[in-house]
This record gives sequence, C-alpha cells and structure tokens, in this order.
Amino acid sequence: MRLFTALWPSAAAVEDLSTVLGEEPPGDWTAAVDELRGFRFVPAGKWHSTLCFHGDEADPERVAASLRSGVADLLRGDPGFVPPRLRLAGAGVFRGVLWVGVVPAPEEDDRGATLRNLRRLAEAAGADGGRFRPHVTVARWSGGRVRTDRLAGWLNDYTGPAWSADSLDVVASERERGVLTYRTVHRIPLTSP
Repeated sequence: MRLFTALWPSAAAVEDLSTVLGEEPPGDWTAAVDELRGFRFVPAGKWHSTLCFHGDEADPERVAASLRSGVADLLRGDPGFVPPRLRLAGAGVFRGVLWVGVVPAPEEDDRGATLRNLRRLAEAAGADGGRFRPHVTVARWSGGRVRTDRLAGWLNDYTGPAWSADSLDVVASERERGVLTYRTVHRIPLTSP
C-alpha cells in the first residue's frame, strides 16, 4: 500500500474538465498523441493534486496524526491562513504525464497569499513547499517523444470553476487484480474544530 496526501477538486471542477476532455481535440493534438506509446487518460474519479507522497512503508495513523497537527497549527497560529479557493487552469507536460494546473481562483484578492497557503498545506503534509507544483494528472503514457506545446496546447487556455479546499485526504493507493484503486483512509478538515 502506497500512501499520499491529496487535495481533491470539487465535483463541479471534475465535471467541467471531463466535458472539455470529452470534446473533439484539435488535429495537431491528436497527431501528437499518435506519436506516444501507451497514451491513456486518467479516470476522472482519480483526479487529485498530490500534496505529499509518503511511500510504501508509511504508517497511515502517523501520517494522519502529523497532518492533523500541521493543519491545526496553521489554523490556530496564523491569522493569514485561510483554506485556499482554487480552480483548474492551464496545462503542461512532465515526463510521461499531461497535467492541468491548480491555481488560485480568479476572484482571490491576493493570489500570492493563496499560493503560499497551498504550499503551506503541502508542507504540513510533509512536502518541500519550494518544489511543490500543484497540478492534476489527466493523462499518462509510457514512451515516445512529444512536443510539449502540441500536447499541452489543447488545454493551455482552459479555466475551470472555482472551488474551496475544505479537506485534505490521506489516500492509500493499491493494486487489486491489476487495477489501481485509491481509498481515503483519513480526511482532515481545513476548518477550525
């Protein structure tokens, strides 16, 4: 069992992006995908932003206790911390991954503060906030060369609806009969008790 801490987009955000991905992509995008081996979309029910990967040997109870403590410290000790309002927007490519960004909602007065608060949540989960790049993986592939601008270009101008992050989940990633499943083992609310 692998553990990670995740931030899940809202149902409305998932539905909106699913609709866009279900539309006919531009021809240059289709040509770019044809050059890749094993290209596949990640099922919408698995879309999440990983705040921290804890590994195969991590104890779920310890991870959850540490996360609860870190979130409580943020909520109690910093009047500048508020759970971030976010949206899915833009796109990019990592090696073997097409992703959509997780960014501050457009109505946020201080977008820099929202990003700082999102990074602080990643740090509370155990990640290096300086290296944290919030995104949702929407497709994977196993090989082939790709021009990033062609593959990510279809979604560069995408902007989804805003949502408020109301909890963080400690998630177990497990393979059952060759199928990867995610199971929330602990949910930590982002509100004061």
